[in-house]
Amino acid sequence: MDVDEALRTRRSVRAFLPDPVPETTVRRILELAARTPSGSNTQPWRVHVLTGASRQALSDAVHAFRNANPGVDHRQYEYYPVHWREPYLARRRKVGWDLYALLGIARGETDKAFRQHGRNFDFFGAPVGMIFTIDGALERGSWIDYGMFLQSVMLAARGFGLHTCPQAAWIYFHDIVRRVLGLPDGEMVVCGMCLGFEDPAAPANRLETERAAVDDFATFTT
Repeated sequence: MDVDEALRTRRSVRAFLPDPVPETTVRRILELAARTPSGSNTQPWRVHVLTGASRQALSDAVHAFRNANPGVDHRQYEYYPVHWREPYLARRRKVGWDLYALLGIARGETDKAFRQHGRNFDFFGAPVGMIFTIDGALERGSWIDYGMFLQSVMLAARGFGLHTCPQAAWIYFHDIVRRVLGLPDGEMVVCGMCLGFEDPAAPANRLETERAAVDDFATFTT
């Protein structure tokens, strides 16, 4: 598909089919994404591709800790602001409640919400899970580069008819990820990502997120 279509159809899919994705396809996606620019060509990304038993081992470890310690996390960095303000708070609330409405989760149903959030750690059923890490000694510029790399992965996946879901949820259990994957000291978990074929029958995949108009965030001067 062309770039316009890849950008237009990229979205966070939260239910995948079990159909396997060939390793050659995953490798090609990462080869394409590796063309992402980075300051002084530092290429700060490191990717851990998990399938089969390795994917299940990580899922099991996080579920075991999470079920025994509900509400406890050991985040290594703050992904979201500590103090929310508009328009970000309204956007966050809307996408959350829109998703829960599709899933039949009402306000106050914390058990259902807990279980739905837990599906992150099954990579939403995707056959391929990826954990992205970075050398903790690198600064903000490398994190900006990393964001471009993640987008490149997601757009390259669309070229193969695949979908993705980037997941900040894994950072809250980075110590478990570190132990299971054997990450070296100083390595930070940036996020996770699901990769696979969308389940078109899943209610969660009917979510359509809104985007601000260009004039809401761009200023044109001459």
